[in-house]
Amino acid sequence: MSRIGRVERTTKETSVVVEMDLDGSGRTDISTGVGFYDHMLDQLGRHGLFDLTVKTDGDLHIDTHHTIEDTALALGAAFKQALGDKVGIYRFGNCTVPLDESLAQVTVDLSGRPYLVHTEPDNMAPMIGTYDTTMTRHILESFVAQAQIALHVHVPYGRNAHHIVECQFKALARALRYASERDPRAAGIIPSTKGAL
Repeated sequence: MSRIGRVERTTKETSVVVEMDLDGSGRTDISTGVGFYDHMLDQLGRHGLFDLTVKTDGDLHIDTHHTIEDTALALGAAFKQALGDKVGIYRFGNCTVPLDESLAQVTVDLSGRPYLVHTEPDNMAPMIGTYDTTMTRHILESFVAQAQIALHVHVPYGRNAHHIVECQFKALARALRYASERDPRAAGIIPSTKGAL
């Protein structure tokens, strides 16, 4: 049974199409108009082994905020849709990823209850190209709200802003991959004592 989510989201500010196959091989086709964000979403697909297509046309003449935010909302909704009833998945996932001097620790619970804990080093460079580094937390907030998952992201140290953000996306990709994979010992079982997620 395929686990594919497809979401189209159109507002006066953006037009977004996201398609995500949880059982893919890491093929990506990303175009948001924000170069560094494209690079981060490519990391998400490749390291999560999700086939991921993202096409966003946003009001970049204003700034990148709406484009980044609306893409993250659509991405979270597509992930939730692809998960379906969550029968037979591992549910929990975690991964720690180093990138040179930076380290990211990500833990996820596909719980049906949105909650985000996010910490990263203070005094990061404010921009990476046209990407506002304060948007990383907002991306995660938006994704979590729509995916309805609990997500803890902790970067205990790092100096280079590019590395700090990139290791978060790589660790997120792996944690989501592990949590969403099918558990061969739990076929037909929803991993919750409540009987629902």
